[in-house]
Amino acid sequence: MTLTALAPTLAAAGGGESYQPPTPEIFWQPLFEVGGLTVTNQMAWAAIITAVLSFAMIALSKRAAVLPSKGQWLFEGFYNFPRNSIARDMIGTKEFRRFVPLLFTLFTMVLFYNLAGSFFLTMNPVSGKVAFPIALTLVVYVVYHWVGIQQMGLGGYFKHMIPPGLPGWIVPFVFLLELVTYLITRPLTLALRLFGNMFAGHMVIYLFVTGAFFFLLHGDGVLLRLLSLPTFAMAGVMLLFEILVQFLQAFVFALLAASYIAGAVAEEHIPDDAAAGAH
Repeated sequence: MTLTALAPTLAAAGGGESYQPPTPEIFWQPLFEVGGLTVTNQMAWAAIITAVLSFAMIALSKRAAVLPSKGQWLFEGFYNFPRNSIARDMIGTKEFRRFVPLLFTLFTMVLFYNLAGSFFLTMNPVSGKVAFPIALTLVVYVVYHWVGIQQMGLGGYFKHMIPPGLPGWIVPFVFLLELVTYLITRPLTLALRLFGNMFAGHMVIYLFVTGAFFFLLHGDGVLLRLLSLPTFAMAGVMLLFEILVQFLQAFVFALLAASYIAGAVAEEHIPDDAAAGAH
C-alpha cells in the first residue's frame, strides 16, 4: 500500500457515488520492464531489504568482540532466537547446527518481508505476493527431502512414511495419504499460510483506511464524517495487530521448516544397517 498506489483507491473510494472497496489489484504494482520481465514494487523492496540486512550483518560480524558493543549485543540476541528456540529445540542438540544458517535466513527474510507491510514508505508486505512464499517454500521442500534421503536412503525415506505396527491391508492407503502429505500438502500449506495471512491482513487495513477517507471526504452529514475518526482508529489497531501477526508468521514458517527437517533426520527413522554404518 504505497502512497502512490493508495491515491487512486482513495479517489475511487470517495468518487461521490458510492464506496469502492479495495480489490486484490492493489498488490500488482509494476515499476518498469527489463527484457519483457516486469519489476514490481515488492521485488524492489525485497532486493533493498535483503541488501540492507546483508550489509548490516556483515558489518556487525566483522566488528565482533569479546566485549560486545550495543549493536553486537542486539544482533546476537536476535540471532539466538531462531538458533535456540527454533533450530535447537525442534531438531535437537545433535543435528541442529548445520541447519542454523538456513533457518536463521528463512526467519529473518520472512520477518522483514512481512514487516514491509507496516513500514511507512512501503506499506505493502513482500510476502503478500504469492511468488515469494512459494520460492522460500521450495527451498525448504528440497532441503527436507534431500536430508531425509541422505539419512535413510531412497527406499528407507519412503518406508519411514508408514507408521510401524499397521495391519498389512491398510498400509497402501496410509502410504498414499502420507505421500500426498509429504509431497503436496506440506509445501502447499506452508506457502499459502504465509501468503494468506499477509494478503488478508493488508486488505483489512486497506479497507479501514479507504473507508475512513470516504466517510471524511464524502460522508452525508456530520455524524458520518465523525465516523471517520473511529474508522481511522480501527485502522491503527489493525496495523498493530498485523505487526504481531507478521512476527508470528515468520516464527511459524521457520518452526514448520525445522519440524519437517527434524522428521527427516530423526534417528528412529534411520534403518538399522544405515545407523550401524554411521556409527
